[in-house]
Amino acid sequence: MPRFSVIVPAYRVQAYLGECLTSVLSQTFEDFELIGVDDCSPDGCGEIFDEFARADPRVKVLHLAENAGLGGARNAGLAVATGDYLLFLDSDDSMTPGSLQAIAERLDATGSPDLLVFDYARTFWDGGVVRSIDAGVFAADPDRPEVFDVAQRQELLALLMVVWNKAYKRSFAEQYGLAFPHGYYEDIPWTYPSLLAAARIALLDRVVVHYRQRREGGNILATVSRKHFDIFGQYDLVFDFLDRNPELEHWRGAMYLRMVDHLQTIGNHPGRVPRAAHREFFAQAAQAEQRHRPAGATPVPVRSKGSWRVGALGQAARTARQRARKASPAKLRRAVALPVLSGYQTLQRALPVDENLAVFASYWSRTPSCNPLAVHAKLRELVPGIRTVWVVGNDRRTGPVPEGATVVAPGSRGYREAVSRAKFFVNNVNFPNGLTKRQGTVHLQTHHGTPVKKMGLDLRDYPVAAAGMDFGELLERVDRWDYSLTANRFSTLVWERVYPSGYQTLEYGYPRNDVYYRATAADVLAARAELEIPEDAVALLYAPTMRDYRAGYRPQLDLDRLARALGPGYVLLNRAHYYYDAPAPDSRSADGQAARILDVTGHPSVERLALASDGLVTDYSSLMFDYANLDRPIVVLADDWKIYQETRGVYLDLPSGRPGETPGAVAATEAELTALLRDGSWRSAAAAELRAAFRERFCQFDDGNAAERVVRRVFLGETEPLPVVPLAARTPAPSPEQARAAAGDYFSRAT
Repeated sequence: MPRFSVIVPAYRVQAYLGECLTSVLSQTFEDFELIGVDDCSPDGCGEIFDEFARADPRVKVLHLAENAGLGGARNAGLAVATGDYLLFLDSDDSMTPGSLQAIAERLDATGSPDLLVFDYARTFWDGGVVRSIDAGVFAADPDRPEVFDVAQRQELLALLMVVWNKAYKRSFAEQYGLAFPHGYYEDIPWTYPSLLAAARIALLDRVVVHYRQRREGGNILATVSRKHFDIFGQYDLVFDFLDRNPELEHWRGAMYLRMVDHLQTIGNHPGRVPRAAHREFFAQAAQAEQRHRPAGATPVPVRSKGSWRVGALGQAARTARQRARKASPAKLRRAVALPVLSGYQTLQRALPVDENLAVFASYWSRTPSCNPLAVHAKLRELVPGIRTVWVVGNDRRTGPVPEGATVVAPGSRGYREAVSRAKFFVNNVNFPNGLTKRQGTVHLQTHHGTPVKKMGLDLRDYPVAAAGMDFGELLERVDRWDYSLTANRFSTLVWERVYPSGYQTLEYGYPRNDVYYRATAADVLAARAELEIPEDAVALLYAPTMRDYRAGYRPQLDLDRLARALGPGYVLLNRAHYYYDAPAPDSRSADGQAARILDVTGHPSVERLALASDGLVTDYSSLMFDYANLDRPIVVLADDWKIYQETRGVYLDLPSGRPGETPGAVAATEAELTALLRDGSWRSAAAAELRAAFRERFCQFDDGNAAERVVRRVFLGETEPLPVVPLAARTPAPSPEQARAAAGDYFSRAT
């Protein structure tokens, strides 16, 4: 029998669940069981629980067939708990290091009380950690007993009534039949009865739980809903408990006063009861007050403090306060300096949203490319009636734009008209701060890769990479998203955590990768012919990522030296990161007949370059995840891995050689790279095994149908996406060698 049963219910919290479970499983005190309850969660919570269970026998997982709600999920965990003490942890919160050891020692020191109450701290997206305002309750007091009942410490009844700030003796909970009800405020019928009934209570002066304050509305009690009416039934259960335990009858008056205060707080809070239901709520509150008023007690009516707090005036006051808190001197200066939007744009915003207009952009208004371009192509095919506008900077247009699309420059009259009227917005980065999301518009964030390096809020710890980023403004831009697109579950978990907001994740795959399953042998050969790659040459695409710790582009490789070492049978396709404007020049072979180094930095389609190549040489570029769909060799050059880790931060250990972390052969120096390319180990069986594991993890949803899924969901409103083709059933585009063989076979049959 373990000392503790830690019950963790989960529903739609996949971005935080791993951190929560790790915080428990990494405790120094190890005599516990962790009961994970997958409350029929539609996201990856169940898979995350199972993954942890496979790695640690202390984890038990329950998969509920139907969503039971938080109370029902906790009850399911209770039914299988075997520990001496019960602890509850919400799946987006975490347990501080050493807490279980401290709880165990305190329980021993106080003679195994019925309840042990401990403290918590609120944690915020900006890194702030604030201990609860009730921290003084836990301070040692030599004049008061260490073990007591609540009559001796009535201030405990004024604590936040949550279940997760206490350890409960399981035999005590079973004796009193404690269970969780359905609905909002499910902690009330558990916490009050347990405090009132416990004969022996002790305190632990320690922050045990980090209570996450989710800015995207993760706390359901902080939402406007009629479900706040559940509070009446929950207090009915508290008084039912008193009826069943007459020895606790003397607490009825205190519970009556707590209820009245709680109902008044909920009813007068502007973010709880819908405005239209305000009168009804207070009518039911008056009934509850009468129903539970102790005999002979003076009535304490539940009063409304004035409708202005929940009306338009109250909302205006709250908005003004929020803006004042956010405003910095720099922001105020910018606000004064920036010109007022033109009257033309004001007029456009006064007109109805154009249901048949979509605005596209990619890479900060560069030439159309990436996921937005692939979505655009499928949109024109499936919904040709929607007009499209591409935002392209005049100084950043280096390639063609889609046929039939209107092109506008940022800030131009056409741009202001388009962003003022369009219903749909598609981008692989964020639109500028000045774009205001209108009600009824739909914003799709496609992203532009699977993250190797730290992103979003995780950059707070990497000032070199963040380069003065305003994270508050970043989150304001994220709040415009309605949909966030991912190609694998790994990306989903990262994006939802580092870009917290209320958007919906679409695990549909990346549209730009559809071509890797739809291209033919003829497409592959045509791509090579466009680049003038000799027919039998081995073409290696060299695509390094940017370095935050450098001011400009400098290839990690001496490309001339590498080309000479490889010989005339190789061609290097040099693709510099799009941030840089100084690519290396082409380099021709000694006989002048063919280029050994081709600069393809300005080529409009990296996907077409990938099709033309026989293998990828990169460092930490997210291109490796897309390229893995082709099932062609990938080589990682990790010659500055340590400094990259320190200055940028990473999510994966690419050079580790572990399956699922490393996509193929790894070189730590240029000499090692040259050697493995020359001896053929870059396309060995061992490298292929690593690539297979990498593909299984990161090519999860890429199957050639991503663009269609996106268009049907975002533009047509269809909610059931096309099923994802299993990886084993997918056929990537043929390699150049396979394409040549197929072409030769075709011509031999034709003759």
